[in-house]
Amino acid sequence: MKKECFLLGALLFLVLACEAGRSRPDPRESVVLVHGLGRTEHSMIVLAQRLRWAGYDVATMSYDSRSASLSEHVGDLDAAVALCCREAHQIHFVGHSLGGIVIRRYLAEMPPATLGRVVLMAPPNRGSELAEWLLDFPLGARALGPAGRALGPDSMDLPEKLAPPAYPMGIIAGNRSVNPIGSAMIPGPDDGIVAVDRARIADVPTVVLPRSHTFIMNSRHAADATIHFLRTGTFEEQEDPLKEPTGNEWRDTVGQER
Repeated sequence: MKKECFLLGALLFLVLACEAGRSRPDPRESVVLVHGLGRTEHSMIVLAQRLRWAGYDVATMSYDSRSASLSEHVGDLDAAVALCCREAHQIHFVGHSLGGIVIRRYLAEMPPATLGRVVLMAPPNRGSELAEWLLDFPLGARALGPAGRALGPDSMDLPEKLAPPAYPMGIIAGNRSVNPIGSAMIPGPDDGIVAVDRARIADVPTVVLPRSHTFIMNSRHAADATIHFLRTGTFEEQEDPLKEPTGNEWRDTVGQER
């Protein structure tokens, strides 16, 4: 009887080990998170924890998004990567809003040899009409800061100057707004800050979720899509995020969007 229990336990251990090997990335894979304009590293805590549960080493970059230029942000990201990911055999990047533009500029200038995949959430890849509108007001221009002031939709603004990615990239855009003033300035579906069409880059896989700009990185559906893309380079067909949950079937951050 004891021998049978031992063999059964050993078999169960092997099965679990095989399942873990299939579902989790190599422990030397790192993900660097870059927050958006006017936010801090704390805005990425929920996403960071979900990525850790998925088996990744996670580092969250902190930078003063409103006081420094994009070039300075790129330097901060380079320093963060050097500090956190020396032992990683593959480095992935996930950015929210302005953080996505910082990542794109960094990878255009100094891509690491161990670059993996990149996911951008609600990125103003083709600029933002709201950012351009805010520039008409002194307080708005001050709130945007040097980097934010370059995020307009004009062809001379920063986003349009960045080359299309030469690495695996996925985009997660939002089409739910909790910002009626922002949405009034933006034609077409938007997340209150960035239009869905302004988040897209030609030929780059994109998934659109009913989430707002402010909280999209806290969505469980956005996290699941991110993890799937980091593992496979594609977005799987998403479970309908508008479906009503049953019990604890799914839940995003309490007090924020599901």
